[in-house]
Amino acid sequence: MPNKNEKIFVCQKCDAQSPKWSGRCLNCGAWGTIEESIANKSPENKQPIHFSEKNLIDFASIKKEEFPRLLTKISEVDQILGGGIVPGSLILLGGEPGIGKSTIVMQILKNLAINAPTLLYISGEESATQIKMRSDRLNYDGKNLKFLPETNVAEICGAIEKIKPTLAIIDSIQTIYTDQAVGERGGVSQIRTATTQIMETAKKTNVPVILIGHVTKDGSVAGPKTLEHLVDVVIYLEGEKFQDLRIMRSSKNRFGNTNEIGVFEMTELGLMEIKDPSRIFLAPNFENIAGSVVSATMEGSRAFLIEVQSLVTPTIFGYPQRKCSGFEITRLQMLSAVLFKRASLNLNTQDIHLNIVGGFDVSDPAIDLPVAMAIFSAFKNQPVDRQTIYLGEIGLGGELRPVANLEKRLAEAKKLGFATAVIPEMKLVKDFGLKIVKIKNIKEIQN
Repeated sequence: MPNKNEKIFVCQKCDAQSPKWSGRCLNCGAWGTIEESIANKSPENKQPIHFSEKNLIDFASIKKEEFPRLLTKISEVDQILGGGIVPGSLILLGGEPGIGKSTIVMQILKNLAINAPTLLYISGEESATQIKMRSDRLNYDGKNLKFLPETNVAEICGAIEKIKPTLAIIDSIQTIYTDQAVGERGGVSQIRTATTQIMETAKKTNVPVILIGHVTKDGSVAGPKTLEHLVDVVIYLEGEKFQDLRIMRSSKNRFGNTNEIGVFEMTELGLMEIKDPSRIFLAPNFENIAGSVVSATMEGSRAFLIEVQSLVTPTIFGYPQRKCSGFEITRLQMLSAVLFKRASLNLNTQDIHLNIVGGFDVSDPAIDLPVAMAIFSAFKNQPVDRQTIYLGEIGLGGELRPVANLEKRLAEAKKLGFATAVIPEMKLVKDFGLKIVKIKNIKEIQN
């Protein structure tokens, strides 16, 4: 039978397909995003499959190649990238509008301009004057930097192939369009097709490209969340726009470790590295306050200290409240139940408020013990020794479970002057100069 084309209707926001048009997408719930498209039906008479052994590669014959990385000279960024930018790689930098994405890439360009003969900045939403104002604020005179105000991906790829810059920046991917895809700019189909063409150009020319993408807090806007499987590296810049602290987090890296983070502070001169992030997340003046406990968390290969604060108050209404900032509410509810059942702590008539100081989000299971200790301290109104660090995962039976990367956590605690560490029953290979207190069950926190 001859090939036939069928009409289908595609949501331009989530790419869901439907056999008929509707005003609202049944998959993502968006209104007015359904547009008509064409679907190719596969022919019934399939062509025979041909295979040639000359395309096979003997894996044992492949030699290991060491490719030079492009150093940004920002140690936090280089660490997240696994040692620098790999030539020909496609990097996605995502974050909320106004969080500092354009600022950090301009700082990278400034550092590279010393040795790079040509740098390329492509923008579809800002003019050359606006970009110049940002570079002036960062004390960058624009040396070796070329600006291209373009949104057509064919023109962008042509410019990259002809100029062959040391690094290309595209700000932002939501403004780029291609004639090879249907839908409006910023739609799923447009973004995917444009990114695929940019990826092919980056690999062919060996030019690294940084794509800037805007996302909301839930990642619902088409862009970075739909591109993570297409690019080589995914980095997110997080933080509150009205606070100075910024956290750069790697969620995918084909050339290095994932889950690495970098900590920055937004200043008038751009994003400044924080070499010792542990001091940022701890209160500057240590006082013995009930409900305040120090612990250590891991992000990638790094350990740094955080402060857990809890406030326990009598319930005014009939149902006790559980509220937290920087910690999972379901985990807090589970720990409250364990404390009630296994440690005989009557929390059924108490509201519990939990906060991770500094606005940091923690999902590390080793924070269970400090959270439980903070709740116990606040409930009993008994301050905890500020020279003691707590580490441990709590099971439903109240037992303390082992902690991953314990030695890195203890080394960080020793560096900041802590004297005692309360941990589960674990074997330590080396002595960190800390007094080690080992406990087996959550009941022992009352002693």
